[in-house]
Amino acid sequence: MSGGLDSTLAARILQEQGVEVVGVHFSTGFCVSDHKRATASVQEDPRKLRNEALRAGADLKIPVRMVDLSEDYLEVVFNPKHGYGAHMNPCIDCRTHMLKKAKAIMEEEGADFVATGEVLGQRPMSQRKDPMRVIQRESGLGDRLLRPLSAQLLEATAPEREGLLDRSKLLSIRGRGRRVQMDLVEARGITDYPSPAGGCCFLTDENYTRKFRDKMTHRGKERMGWEDVALLKVGRHFRISPTLKLVLGRREEENLFLERFTAGRVRLEAAAVKGPVAITDESLPSEAEEALCAAIVARYSDGRELDAVEIRASGGDREERIRRVAPLLDETILAPMRL
Repeated sequence: MSGGLDSTLAARILQEQGVEVVGVHFSTGFCVSDHKRATASVQEDPRKLRNEALRAGADLKIPVRMVDLSEDYLEVVFNPKHGYGAHMNPCIDCRTHMLKKAKAIMEEEGADFVATGEVLGQRPMSQRKDPMRVIQRESGLGDRLLRPLSAQLLEATAPEREGLLDRSKLLSIRGRGRRVQMDLVEARGITDYPSPAGGCCFLTDENYTRKFRDKMTHRGKERMGWEDVALLKVGRHFRISPTLKLVLGRREEENLFLERFTAGRVRLEAAAVKGPVAITDESLPSEAEEALCAAIVARYSDGRELDAVEIRASGGDREERIRRVAPLLDETILAPMRL
C-alpha cells in the first residue's frame, strides 16, 4: 500500500468483493517522499508532506501496517541477484524482498493471499510477465500472490480458484498509461490521491546514483551505512580526494539537515555573509584540503564576488578557526570535483 493510484484502486477492487484488506507499507530508506518530509520547509503545503499510505488507509477505512525494511535492504542494493535497472534500482530483488516480508505478515494475520497494485507492462524491469513470475516464485508466495489490476491477463491464482474472488470482476489493465485507473477510482468517489508519477525511489535517479556509485568506489560497500545513504540525498557534493568529500546545503532546510551530521566532521560556513553550511565526509581534511573546502564554500556564498571571504571552520582535531580565502571560481578546478 503505497497510497498511490494503483495500490488504492487494487484495495478498493478487493473490498468490493467483500475482502477484508490490511494495508502494508514498506520503507526501504530510499523513498523520495520520506526524505521530502524530513527536509520540508515549515511553509510547505501540508498536503504534500502527508504519508499517502496512511491517508489512503483512512480513506479506505483499512488498517495500514508500516514496515521498515532498511535493516537488511542495503544488502539487496549492493548485491542484487537480478541486477539493476537503468540506474541502481534493483527492482526485481526489491519487489521479491518486500513480498517475502509480506508473506510473513500474511501468515501472521491469518490472511488468504497477498495483493499488490502492480500493472502488467507499467515498469520495464519488474512488471513484465517473466519477472513477475520470478518474483512470485522467489518470494515464496506462489499462487497466493494476486495482481488485481491485471489479473485477467495473468494465470489464475489460488484465491480465484478457491472461490474467494470472482475473476470476472478483477481487471485487465496493461501498459504505462494511468487514464483507466484514474477513471475507475474517480467513478468510485476517490479523488484525493497523489498525481501518478514514477521516481519515488532515489535509486532510479541518475544524479543520486552517480553519487552512490562514487561513494561505493571510494568508501567501499563493506563500510557504507545508512548515514552515508542519507547524506547522498542532500546538497552539492564535491570529491576532494579519494578519501575526502565536501557536502554543501543548497537551501536552509538542507543546511539544517546537514547540522545533524557534524559529529566527527569539519563544519564550514561563511562568517560574515550568507552562505551554505558545509561538512566534510569520509575523513578529516589536511590543512591544504580544508583551505580548498573553504574556497568552495566561499564560491557558493553571497561573497562570491569579493576578493576574499572569511570562512569559519570547526570540528575535526583543531580549535575553531577563521580562514580568509578567495572564492574558487575556476571551473577547470571545480568541475572535475563536482559530483
